[in-house]
Amino acid sequence: MKKIIITIDGYSSCGKSTVARQLAKELNYIFIDSGAMYRAITLYFLQNKVNLHDEAAVNTALAAINLSFVFNATTGKSDMYLNEVNVEIAIREMYISDNVSTVAADAAVREFAVAQQRKIGEQKGIVMDGRDIGTTVFPNAELKIFMTADIDVRVERRYKEVVAANAGITREEVKQNLAMRDHLDSTRAISPLRKADDALVLDNSNLTMAEQLTLVLQWVNERIQ
Repeated sequence: MKKIIITIDGYSSCGKSTVARQLAKELNYIFIDSGAMYRAITLYFLQNKVNLHDEAAVNTALAAINLSFVFNATTGKSDMYLNEVNVEIAIREMYISDNVSTVAADAAVREFAVAQQRKIGEQKGIVMDGRDIGTTVFPNAELKIFMTADIDVRVERRYKEVVAANAGITREEVKQNLAMRDHLDSTRAISPLRKADDALVLDNSNLTMAEQLTLVLQWVNERIQ
């Protein structure tokens, strides 16, 4: 059975990573969380006070960054490592969410991340989620999915995800953050978030995780027969 590249793009908190992980597990594919890569870069930039308007400083910072995914036997998932340090928890903090879209819009940052993503995908058999995977990173992918969901559904999902680590967060703050990220992701000059012409739309506002996985597996089987 041939292996393919599966891309999953869409808005924040649509459950892209969840379905991508499930799909990779079902197919015995490699899951690549492109969002985690941009979050790790953002963490490094914030920690080191990198000025995005200073091209030399950005390039110097990127040259010092090493990203890798390491399987976590306890969780059964791959954790994001930044320069050999596990940053999986740190990159999920709200202050990272508030800054990641701005950092990810930088041309040098995107070039750096896309090069790493393409290298990982050379052997196929991968599932990668993000904002521009089907349009920019792998425009020739065999299966492209564009995920969306109602904003209130997305807010509730994101709120449940972050409230455990930040008990003071409100749903309104989460909604404002999502709205800001949607705007930045969709209007940035370089590789904006958009649906690829040949992508299949998955609106999971009213779908269970089992239902959406069944649907996506159907799409996969149509392409690997």
